[in-house]
Amino acid sequence: MGCHLTKGSKKKEEVVLPEPPEPASPDPRLPLTARQKFNIIKSWKGISRAIEPTGVYMFVKLFENNAELINLFTKFKQLRTRDEQAESLELAEHAKTVMSSIDEGIKSMDNVDYFFDVLHQIGASHHKIPGFKKEYFWKIEIPFLEAVRLTLDDRYTENMDNIYRITIKFLLETVVEGYEKAEKRESNENVKNNVNSTEGNCSKGTNGS
Repeated sequence: MGCHLTKGSKKKEEVVLPEPPEPASPDPRLPLTARQKFNIIKSWKGISRAIEPTGVYMFVKLFENNAELINLFTKFKQLRTRDEQAESLELAEHAKTVMSSIDEGIKSMDNVDYFFDVLHQIGASHHKIPGFKKEYFWKIEIPFLEAVRLTLDDRYTENMDNIYRITIKFLLETVVEGYEKAEKRESNENVKNNVNSTEGNCSKGTNGS
């Protein structure tokens, strides 16, 4: 009667969680590792939610450091001060268009062929702009990084800075490729047209003799 029953102490079972799966290996044409690609796509969601103000700040910084480039934009080339540019609806619309193109490029990294198609088309379209030079693409690199840093704030870590630098360089290289392809196509077409024109003149001369 005086005995006390004691509960045997049960050892708490440890739940071992499985290791998270490694991201799928990226296309070898991408300069990012699987983890870097995963991180930037995740980080970019913060930019997507503020795509217009990020783009406006990017262009304001672009013109701050390269004032002459604003003359390429007929819709807002008259904007000379930082405040005028920041408040311009025309500039905001263009900034949103550019950032949306970058957005599409980053989100399509799982389909690299589509990624190249999109950015090559962007490069080719700039070949039609009077006075535009392919070197101008690179002038957006630093303003882009500064704009992303401002938007992400403390989420823009040293690691993310490195990833964004690799990414924007790759994006711009691809856009420049598109510009150069359009340039080459135009050159080939001009040569072809000149040959056809010469042959036509020769034919007329022969018939007239």
